[in-house]
Amino acid sequence: MSGDFPSAGDSHQEQPTISEAHEADSGWGAAPGTTHQGAGDPAVSEISPGEPADGGQGSEAPGPGGAGSAQDSGGANLDARLAALQAENESLKGQYMRIAADFDNFRKRQSRDQDDLRLKITCSTLGEILPVVDNFDRARQQLNPQSEEAQGLHRSYQNLYKQLVDVFKQLGVSPMRVEGEPFDPTLHEAVLREPSQDHPEDVVIEELQRGYHLNGRVLRHALVKVSMGPGPGGAPYAGADQGPAEQAG
Repeated sequence: MSGDFPSAGDSHQEQPTISEAHEADSGWGAAPGTTHQGAGDPAVSEISPGEPADGGQGSEAPGPGGAGSAQDSGGANLDARLAALQAENESLKGQYMRIAADFDNFRKRQSRDQDDLRLKITCSTLGEILPVVDNFDRARQQLNPQSEEAQGLHRSYQNLYKQLVDVFKQLGVSPMRVEGEPFDPTLHEAVLREPSQDHPEDVVIEELQRGYHLNGRVLRHALVKVSMGPGPGGAPYAGADQGPAEQAG
């Protein structure tokens, strides 16, 4: 009878667990040479998705505060660079404006100097020709041809004189009219002074050499005789007792 029932030692024989039986049935048992980790074996550390592989001992990524500080530093550098470029631009613009103004002044000065030089050369050239005009004018006043031949010769050089006067007019030369005018040292050169019963003091009474203008500028001063007014004990000049209206009439 005792051989038909399991002994007490047989009842305490370790039975396989459900998971082991399932692995054995499904063929997914442990690979040969591998052993299952028991409860007493050391635990294998698991790596969570957010944890670095080196167990947290590697370099840490910069936090939000470090990134903001770097951005602030870069922005300050850009502002300083922009301010430097703006200052340089203003400096270059000022230099350009000064150079442009200097060049404009130089151009105007050159133009003015050229005009003055041209006028100076013209005055010098015409001044050398004016004595020839004076001689023609004296000859016209003094000669009084009587014969037909003398009159023909007179007309010939008068035509030449007229051509010369026309050229002077085209160049802007015009004669002065000085007799009876108040003496003006900017226009006249007094050669003689004498008493006059007909003119007040400092009035031109005679033109000795004609003066000329060149485009409003004095080309040659007129040589004149100036009145000193009535002499000692002399009668006052005619018209001294007349009013302005009577003198104008």
